[in-house]
Amino acid sequence: MPARNEADYLEYALDALRTQRQSNGRPMPMWEYEVLVLLNNCTDQSVTIAQRYQQRYPAFSLRIASIQLPPEKANVGNARRLLMDEAYKRLMSVGNPTGIIASTDSDTQVDTYWIAQIRAEMDKGCEAVGGRILTHPNNNPVRLNHLRDVTYRMLIAQLEAYLDPSPSDPWPRHFQHFGASIALTCAAYQRVGGLPNVPYLEDEALYKALVRMDTRIRKSPQVRVMTSSRMQGRVEVGFSEQLRYWETMNQARKCQVVEAAGAIVQRIQNRQRLREIWQNRATQVQIPELDEIAANLLIDSDWLCCQVVKSCYFGQLWERVEEQLATGKWASVWPLVPITTAIDELRLFLRTNSQL
Repeated sequence: MPARNEADYLEYALDALRTQRQSNGRPMPMWEYEVLVLLNNCTDQSVTIAQRYQQRYPAFSLRIASIQLPPEKANVGNARRLLMDEAYKRLMSVGNPTGIIASTDSDTQVDTYWIAQIRAEMDKGCEAVGGRILTHPNNNPVRLNHLRDVTYRMLIAQLEAYLDPSPSDPWPRHFQHFGASIALTCAAYQRVGGLPNVPYLEDEALYKALVRMDTRIRKSPQVRVMTSSRMQGRVEVGFSEQLRYWETMNQARKCQVVEAAGAIVQRIQNRQRLREIWQNRATQVQIPELDEIAANLLIDSDWLCCQVVKSCYFGQLWERVEEQLATGKWASVWPLVPITTAIDELRLFLRTNSQL
């Protein structure tokens, strides 16, 4: 858990981690997990609060470090990477490649069964778990933007479960995979080369690295945390910055615009077809069907055929396809639409077609 100037939230975050329970309701044994906190570049009372907390609960496996990072490295990406690297080293030093590295934030309170639910998902065979991130209700008008965004993304998650189901991530599921609640095994962390070296959106970069290598990822509704919805965050780009963007947009009387439902359906349906072709590529590459998929996605069919043959992972292949969608004709054929329109159309499609 990285922390910078979190005096208002830190003790609540630590309380939630200290009082974890097993699935049977009994307290989680302290020897089964430990909490690493990196206090970086703090100018408030965060360090004092953490140290006093450690003294108050000596049986709690809380390990804290306070450092002053140089300006070019004083960012959440570097802080979280230092922590996750250390967690990896500690677990591997005792020969535990299946050990779990779980990340949260210092303005976040994890659910009482957070660790137990992460373990339960791992026991089913997944290698990474994204937790459901909830926010405290408030009267800020921008909360409506947030709720619409969540609704839109949850509908897409449901659509994916219907059109392109994943054995490791069945419905019900959600869409989140962020630093406030993301966990993965040491083996998965090693395989993707650790947390990418980026100053922010490091959680998104890690998720992309995991997807790129076909990691079994579960976005579990049972793994939950509650985070703050403050407008002034500690990172340059993150949830608080998104809230400020929505606030500015509202003041300018502009509406949220997103990918249209028709475009989402087209994209997911063709991803599913392409996945099947890629999985069977060793026996036969179906050129006519690839041509049809390329035409549907508005990309070059020869290029797509070449990518199918040379991609070691399907996630790697689809990432390259999405790069083509972002720079090709796709955006002009499928212009963005108001989010309320997209939500209505997604609901209609699912109500008409899905049995989920």
